[in-house]
Amino acid sequence: MRILSLVCCLFIAGCDSTPNSAIALGTLERDRIAHTATANEVVVALPIAQGSRVNQGDVIVQLDNTLQSAQVDRAQALMQQAQANLEKLRHGARAEEVAAARANVSGARSALEESQASYDRVLNLKNQKLTSQAELDKAKTNRTTRQAQLDEALEKLLALTNGTREEDLRAGEAALNAAKASLKTEQKRLQDLTVTATRDGILDNLPWNLGERVTIGSPLAIVLAGNAPYARIYVPEPKRVHIKVGDELSIRVDGLDREIQGKVRWIASEPAFTPYYALNQEERARLMYRAEVQLPESESSLPNGVPVQVALP
Repeated sequence: MRILSLVCCLFIAGCDSTPNSAIALGTLERDRIAHTATANEVVVALPIAQGSRVNQGDVIVQLDNTLQSAQVDRAQALMQQAQANLEKLRHGARAEEVAAARANVSGARSALEESQASYDRVLNLKNQKLTSQAELDKAKTNRTTRQAQLDEALEKLLALTNGTREEDLRAGEAALNAAKASLKTEQKRLQDLTVTATRDGILDNLPWNLGERVTIGSPLAIVLAGNAPYARIYVPEPKRVHIKVGDELSIRVDGLDREIQGKVRWIASEPAFTPYYALNQEERARLMYRAEVQLPESESSLPNGVPVQVALP
């Protein structure tokens, strides 16, 4: 902050005690918008020169987006994969898969019938004492195995014909939503590598040069937002009760031979320096409240930092 903006409000004629002669000193300022870096990338373009006027949406800094573009492509592929899996769950089994499952059931049923017939023959021979108990046990085991294979084939056929479970569908939908959210995140990171002005104003500073690798969190561009500046002043404690937001005050700018009418857009509710309860009555009069007086749009050509004098009521 410039020294003039920190100057305590002086009274005309050397701090005269006359209350109607107070003048607040300050400077012209604009809101400073700092656009910070979101990635450690190289500056590849600075399309607008410092000191130029910018409009909302203008590209002021471009960072290298090669790596982030690849991340977006990867997230896009994962989302498409999740979407395809969900569609697969919704459509169910293909006709060819169902036909193959039915064929497996028919084969398992035939095998079971064959094993049943074999068991019956061995049992008949065992009753005639023409074969051993071991052969009968073997035939029985084979029949049991064929029955289990048929049951398995039937269950697989039912799994294909009954459709996808509701839980699997919800899981597929959740996976797709997660992939979409990840894609949006990567797209936002890619978008942030193209730094655009968020407000109309003046491009005051470009701290990084073309070709430099920036650090995360460092300012890439400083924009002085708004058309007309405002006067940043400090109001003395005795005058604080007479000023409120919306009041019109007369402003004199160094270098101009005319007065400008501005409106108070903000005034602090607490003093900028020592708290009032630590001071006596004489010292409290030295307290200062920071205020901002907005100049009209017709004064948009005035630069920042110019000293001003604001007449207080």
